[in-house]
Amino acid sequence: MNIGIIGAGAIGGTLAGQLTKLGHTVYLANSRGPETLTDLAAKTGAKAVTAREAAQHGELIIVTIPLRNIPDLPKDLFEGVPASVPVIDTSNYYPLLRDGQIPELEHGPLTESEWVQQHLGRPVVKVFNNIHAEHIASAAKPAGTPGRVALPVAGDDAAAKQQVMKLVEALGFDAVDDGSLHESWRQQPGTPVYGADLTAPDLKKQLESLGTKRTEEQRQQFATNHAAQEEAMIKQYGSQRKDA
Repeated sequence: MNIGIIGAGAIGGTLAGQLTKLGHTVYLANSRGPETLTDLAAKTGAKAVTAREAAQHGELIIVTIPLRNIPDLPKDLFEGVPASVPVIDTSNYYPLLRDGQIPELEHGPLTESEWVQQHLGRPVVKVFNNIHAEHIASAAKPAGTPGRVALPVAGDDAAAKQQVMKLVEALGFDAVDDGSLHESWRQQPGTPVYGADLTAPDLKKQLESLGTKRTEEQRQQFATNHAAQEEAMIKQYGSQRKDA
């Protein structure tokens, strides 16, 4: 399959390498231009292109850039791209670490990926946001391996979600349906499944325990948890971590 990846940070770069190992042709783009991706392209086997080219070539597209940069993507990014092409969003909202405050995500009902979906003008499937980038390679295991890590997958387009879940399985993880995109708050930072590397039974149990409708108490608790996580990340990485 031809896969376009827009974003060449830790997540995008790791996915590029893993996907080429599976035999996919990967078109990799960043905001600075393909000439800046020579080394990463050589390392991963991906083809360095522009963001528009990554979208045009992809039978599946992965958007993995800092949330604050989503509105800056070309408005015609998906022009001519068939509606059947799944678009994956891996983003997380880091108001302290990187993104600044986005009012719609601080107080409104929107989940992070619903906000991304509005800006892209295309349905998205949320996945790869709750796992550390390096674990996408190091934690991958064959199907049936005891302790295999599971990843939540949320989205509103059933066909696109199924295609993405198959890709997750091929990459070495159990794919667990996390419901609609509006329910994807359950895999956002600050929740019990964020960065937890849970098995499928444990992940399903956690998702079920959270319910489907986010309460104000949950919002406040997860925001508090997330702030503590961000403070720890700032100490480790600095205040402008680039990957999504």
